Amino acid sequence: MSVLIKGGTVVNAEQSLRADVLCDNGLIIAVGRDLDAPSGATVVDAGGQYVMPGGIDPHTHMQLPFMGTIASEDFESGTAAGLAGGTTMIIDFVIPGPQQNIIEAYHQWREWAEKSVSDYSFHVAITWWDDSVHDDMGTLVRDYGVNSFKHFMAYKGAIMADDEILVNSFARSLELGAIPTVHAENGELVFRLQKELYEKGITGPEAHPLSRPPECEGEAANRAIRIAEVLKVPLYIVHNSCRQSLEAITRARNEGQRVFGEVLAGHLMIDDSIYRHEDFEVAAAHVMSPPFRSSEHQDALWRGLQSGNLQTTATDHCCFCADQKAAGKDDFRLIPNGTGGVENRMEVLWHHGVGTGRLTMNEFVKVTSTNAAQIFNIYPRKGSISVGADADIVVWDPEATKTISTKTDHQNVDYNIFEGMEIKGCPSHTLSQGKVVYANGELTVERGAGRYVDRPPFAAYYDALQKQASLAEPVAVKR
Repeated sequence: MSVLIKGGTVVNAEQSLRADVLCDNGLIIAVGRDLDAPSGATVVDAGGQYVMPGGIDPHTHMQLPFMGTIASEDFESGTAAGLAGGTTMIIDFVIPGPQQNIIEAYHQWREWAEKSVSDYSFHVAITWWDDSVHDDMGTLVRDYGVNSFKHFMAYKGAIMADDEILVNSFARSLELGAIPTVHAENGELVFRLQKELYEKGITGPEAHPLSRPPECEGEAANRAIRIAEVLKVPLYIVHNSCRQSLEAITRARNEGQRVFGEVLAGHLMIDDSIYRHEDFEVAAAHVMSPPFRSSEHQDALWRGLQSGNLQTTATDHCCFCADQKAAGKDDFRLIPNGTGGVENRMEVLWHHGVGTGRLTMNEFVKVTSTNAAQIFNIYPRKGSISVGADADIVVWDPEATKTISTKTDHQNVDYNIFEGMEIKGCPSHTLSQGKVVYANGELTVERGAGRYVDRPPFAAYYDALQKQASLAEPVAVKR
């Protein structure tokens, strides 16, 4: 079935132009003025609207087993919610338990994800180290299309990666042409502060941000950056929430280091006063790590996004309902960490970014789609309205308005962190693999239609890096 999107303005990261877009067999086959619709084609009227690459959320956790429970959002409901919000691909995380074989864990996540309704891929977390992990990383890159490995610098006693793991895994990533990513928080400090606060009788959600201050994040970000600098491997830092981690990234980038930064939509919008809400359920619903920060950090993060020192936006979509959050009623350390947002990321970023002048439309496309596609090596298949690209497309109505609410959204969670937010600008249509799956409020998806997307290694780029490194070595001069 062909689809012709007619009369809109195509907005890519690099340019905008009036053009129709013709899709067939899951691909974009033509972009130009006054295209004719083939016989039997579906025609989408995009007059007065923008035609943009579907969003890529590079940080989600669907169906995650975590802190004694399992995230309420599975791969089917989560990817469906993403499509309703214009996100056509997610990159989720395989998180092996301590000593669990990482390929075994990968296959388990692949099985869970078979019901996805949109395309998906996986980062794989390195939570322990021995020779088998070294070898299995190579298998994942070579045979399973994985080109990024995650490292949690927090969650002591569970999945925390110490410096030995970081050094070994970063070095192996360089050999394989993969990019390491980190959750940057000093896990030792967090563990100590949690214990001290609990022993002082500060047991509610208000203790959560106190136990994870910005300095813990800034220290860990800088440590990961400097390890990457010594090993000469690029680095991607997830969910930067504070000025300190942004400053570490900016300093490294100014020094010529390849460091990429991600920011969550929630960290741009929500401040830490929410943790002092009188209703435990409301406060606990916002418990995630790193926590939401004060307004000075939000201002800094917006500047980081505007300046290009933060390149991607994500959600860390990891949903837990009130009955699950209640596990920490008397001990904040037991509140499952996670919030939602995969359905709302693009619309809140449009309203608060493009709508306020903080971002241009082209920058919006960069930070919601194209940059992620380029960093994780799936561009221009994804992140581009161009001939030959996957027909993952969002038609964006800049005049549409809505009030975000759990009563009307598609996410499988009983609280929305953007609840009650009035926004202007949201999708009228979403196409996934060239099929209209969302149209004017109606979602039509097929269980299992999503495809696993291989992400090839960066062999040529890494070869160039290694050559550059060799040129920088001292040369003996004969006298």
